Amino acid sequence: MRYTLGVIGVGAALALSCAAGTGGTARAESARPLSLYAPSSLVLTVGKGEDPATATIQRAALLRCSPTAGGDHPDPRTACTELALAGGNFEALLASDPDRICPRIWDPVVVTADGVWQGKRISYTHTYANPCLKGGGTGPVFAF
Repeated sequence: MRYTLGVIGVGAALALSCAAGTGGTARAESARPLSLYAPSSLVLTVGKGEDPATATIQRAALLRCSPTAGGDHPDPRTACTELALAGGNFEALLASDPDRICPRIWDPVVVTADGVWQGKRISYTHTYANPCLKGGGTGPVFAF
């Protein structure tokens, strides 16, 4: 009979310790922003192919612009400045160098940008006919 009481005593101790461990309340994360600045963080990619859904990604970089420039982009400050001057409009960044001579070879390269720019969700893709044209038309944002 003593053995039975011992098992009951251990079970009661376990039950009490479990109840004491869960007696606290779970804290929910605050809905307030962690910064005074709207978030600006983008994942940029360069891939081989016409369609971003099927392209083989060759390079990718994280570009964070707010509150300070950062990420693993090789020149985040310049890239963020270019995006800010364009108002976050990637189409405005497209430029072609009139002095650049490129072969007329179809070897498509697709660039993408997905993320948040000044608090707004964006998704951008553009396909260039070949790497030479991409190099002359993307500026510092996709130069990685």
